[in-house]
Parts: sequence; structure tokens; C-alpha cells
Amino acid sequence: MASPAPAFSSLLPSSPPDRRSSDRRLIFAAALLRGLASGAISVLAAVYLAKRGFAEGAIGIVLSAGLAGQLAGNVYATYFAEAVGRRRSLVVLALLAAAGGITLAWADTLWAAALAAFCGMLSTQGSDRGGAQALEIAILPAVVDTRQRTRTFAWYNALQDAGGAVGALAAALPALLRDGLQVAEPRAYDATLFAYAAVLVVAAACYARLSRQSEPHDVHAPHPLGKHDLPPSMKREVRNFSLISMLDSVGGGFIGSALIAYYLYARFGINEGALALLFAAARVMTVFSHFAAAWLAGRIGLVNTMVFTHLPSSLLLLTLPIAPNFGVAAALFILREGLAEMDVPTRQSYLMAIVPPHERTWAAGLAQLSRSAGRMVAPAFAGAAMQAGALWLPLVCGASIKIVYDVLLWRAFRRIKPPEEA
Repeated sequence: MASPAPAFSSLLPSSPPDRRSSDRRLIFAAALLRGLASGAISVLAAVYLAKRGFAEGAIGIVLSAGLAGQLAGNVYATYFAEAVGRRRSLVVLALLAAAGGITLAWADTLWAAALAAFCGMLSTQGSDRGGAQALEIAILPAVVDTRQRTRTFAWYNALQDAGGAVGALAAALPALLRDGLQVAEPRAYDATLFAYAAVLVVAAACYARLSRQSEPHDVHAPHPLGKHDLPPSMKREVRNFSLISMLDSVGGGFIGSALIAYYLYARFGINEGALALLFAAARVMTVFSHFAAAWLAGRIGLVNTMVFTHLPSSLLLLTLPIAPNFGVAAALFILREGLAEMDVPTRQSYLMAIVPPHERTWAAGLAQLSRSAGRMVAPAFAGAAMQAGALWLPLVCGASIKIVYDVLLWRAFRRIKPPEEA
């Protein structure tokens, strides 16, 4: 008698389709939307607060509160998001950011505005490097094949940077509403903040549609704070990687876009239009550099790509103080920007490759947390040096620190290979 197993099995529900490509598209869409929102608010925040009557000191407090909120978001992503769930945490972080934008439009006192900026993790750096990014970085390796991991991170960063560029252009919306539609200026700015919040709500909807594949598949229960199953040597490697990344972030704090723009403006006397064109060209170079990094990493390895593209970019930065005119300085700067962020997708891909899947959120969060803390250190020192007349000093300090970062990274990790290279 024939076995009934085949007939019986045909009645069973088929296995659910692979949702990896869908999850990848949702993460890409959310990253693009977050980049759009961050690009707009980073340009508008200080101007909006000034038009609301806030003094310069008060504006600084509000912007610092936003940085502190991003730091708190990274702490949450590092130590608590796994217990709550990645999808749920991403939705909550996006909705908090949206609520912060709406509350900022209604805040009429300094402390109300500072609280809105903190709870909303207000991004004023031109790109969102908060807890949501740490969780996205942890999810992406699970929804792609190993061979496509670095290229996926290249697309991820390119889309986020493209969103930031479009968001910077969207910062002209208040002026368009004011001059084109005769909307009162306060209402025009408020409408832009509500649009900012709406973009983040759409990002939250993208996160809500992620499948269960976005969660860790390991059987381990979520770890208590500070408890991990990693061998001591691997925990040490992740912490060393994060500390070295913090050093890179400190160097970056000396040479942020605003400080480089001010240096070029003060030294060569160029106008804002020329600066806008220069930084737009630099942003285009950055977007394409992510794909060049993925291509190069497939040939010389992730660590080699990180170091041997980043080191020349720091050396090029050292040439800016001796550039004889703006044309030369602009060419050197654009060339430098074409190399400066090739370490970003490779760094993310490398860290996710050397830790097991159930520890990726912790590793990505710790790296993000270290970089957030590093970014907060340098700008005040850089501003003080420029105010004292040493316009060139922040550039030299930032480039020198980044060179030390490259050397330390090479010494510490050149022998630790990701699986596809081992």
C-alpha cells in the first residue's frame, strides 16, 4: 500500500516566502527618509529657533540637547533594544523623533524646546547617526548573502547621503511658502516641521512592516545589561574597535562641514553660493565613493580598504592650509571627500562580519555610542582655536588624529579577517 505521506504533505501550508529582499527594501526606504529628515532639520533648526526669538546661547543649549538625545538613543539601542525587539524599537525611535519635531514647533520656552530636542533626538549634523542606524546596521547582514553584505552597506549609506542632500534642498521650503504662497513666516516654518514629523512617521510605518527575519534567530534570550556570550577575546576586539572608532570621531569633530566651510569663507572670502556648490559636489563624490569602497573591498579586503583610502584623505586635508587659492583648495577638498567616507560601509560590514548574529545589535550600538561621544568633544575646542585666529589649527588637529586612527586600526585588525576573506 502506498504511503499517504506525499498526499498529506501536499495539504500542508507552504513555507512563507523569503522576506529578505522585502526587509532590505524597507530598511533602504527608512534610511532614505531619515536622511531626508535629518538633512532638512540640520539646516533649519538654528535658523528656526532664531526666528522664534531664541538667543544664540539658548540655541546652543537646544542643539546640545539634541546631541544628548542621540547619545541616549544609542545607549538604548546598545543595551535594551534587543530585549524589546528590533522592529518595535525602530518604530518607537522614529515616532519619538517625529513627536520631538511637532513639540519643537509648539515649544515657547527654552526648556520646553530643549526637552523636545532631547526626546526627539534632534539631528543637527546633516545625517542621523543615532540608535536607529545602529539597529539597521544590525539587521542588514541577516537579509543579504555574505558576498553582498558590503555592497548592501554601500547602497544603504549612499541612499542615506542622497536623502540628506535632498533634505538640505528641502530646507528652502519655508522661503517658498513665504514668498510663493504668501504664508506667514512662523506658519511656514511650523509647516516644515510638521512635514519633517510626517516623513519620520512614514519611516516608522516602514519599520512596522519588517518581518521576523529582522530579529535575531539565535535561541539565546536577550542579554541583561553588560552580559554577553562572546568569548573574552571577541568582546575585547569589539571594544577596541569601538574605542579606535571614537578616536576617528574626535578627529571628525575638528573638521565638521560647518567648520571647513567657515575656514574657506574666512581665508578666501568666498560667498555662500560658492560654498553651497562646493559642498554639493563633495556630497555627490561621497555617494559614489560608497560603491567604489564595496568594489575595492572585494579585491583588497575590508580592513585594507578602510585604512588605505582613509589615510590619503587625511593627508589631503593637511594640504588645505597651504593651498594658494580657493580653486586649489576646492579641488583638494573634493578629492578628499571622494576618499573620506569609503571606510563607512566597509567599517559597518566588517564589524557585523566578525560578531555572531545575536550580538550584532550590541556591537553596532557600542560603535555608534563611542562615535556619538567622540563627536561631542572637539567642536568647542575647534571654535575656540578659530576665534583665537588659528584658522588652520582644527584642520591639522583633525587630520593628525585621523592618521593615528588609521595606524591603530591597521595594527589591531589587519590579521582578523571576516569569513569571506578567511
